[in-house]
Amino acid sequence: MQLLVFILAYPFIWLISILPFRLSYLFSDVVFFLVYHVVGYRRKVVRENLQLVFPGKSAVEIKRIEKAFFKHMCDVFLEMVKTMNVSKTEIAKRYRLKNIELIQRIEQQKSILVVCSHYACWEWNMSMNDHIQSKGYAVYQRITNKYFDRWARRVRAKWNTTLITQQETAKTVVRNKQQQITGVFGMVSDQSPQAHRAQYWTEFMGIKVPVINGAETLARKMDLAVVFLKVSKLKRGHYEAEFTTITTAGTQTEKNEITDAFLRMAEQQIYEKPEYYLWTHKRWKHRDKVPEAFASSSNAKNS
Repeated sequence: MQLLVFILAYPFIWLISILPFRLSYLFSDVVFFLVYHVVGYRRKVVRENLQLVFPGKSAVEIKRIEKAFFKHMCDVFLEMVKTMNVSKTEIAKRYRLKNIELIQRIEQQKSILVVCSHYACWEWNMSMNDHIQSKGYAVYQRITNKYFDRWARRVRAKWNTTLITQQETAKTVVRNKQQQITGVFGMVSDQSPQAHRAQYWTEFMGIKVPVINGAETLARKMDLAVVFLKVSKLKRGHYEAEFTTITTAGTQTEKNEITDAFLRMAEQQIYEKPEYYLWTHKRWKHRDKVPEAFASSSNAKNS
């Protein structure tokens, strides 16, 4: 069944990937109409998320952000598909690396964790690997359909990127260190972990939730540098990436320092242009399950 789904979907994906960008965005407009007005895909989730984190915004403003988000989401989907056949020259025009020299400077000393959120465009982040000397990795969640998973690995390999799962990341960092290989590891770090497995709860967009602290754990244990990647959408199909150092010495940071710094930076970009965040995620679904230990510590801190 997985092979059949892949065989049926692949021609459609390939056709989209070869369309000129102008036609791709016209197609995206059609997809937006179907997704938003006809199917109503996750509109309830998006509306609830926006109302939760922006209680001071009017219904009109919430609706504006909601529609703008769905238009952007459809664009991002098309841009991800176009990665299959788009040239590196074209990506360089559309995804500008504002200060890649920061990464180039740090990689001379040690491996780097580049952390970002599901904001603006995260698929084209891998283009940075053409501008660094270190081995590039992207930490991802394996696709259930093994044929699509294999396809995704092949597409991303064009950026000299090796895809690894979260479970493989620590082993890869340790092995690289033993072999004196410097790596740059890209991680999208704003997902919601399972509540019962979360080791840290804190506020994200004003709501207390469990957060993933795997990047911090790895950086503190292996003395890695951590850099935040902020992606801004300049206009349709055009982005700018800016790097900000969180730390160049993970072992010298305090517990939760890296995680908190990442969250504050992620929040800032969301507040600036909320329509470019991935609101279809149920990021705040565990907010009512805060363990007493974390709730009481927060109350003590705020008193």
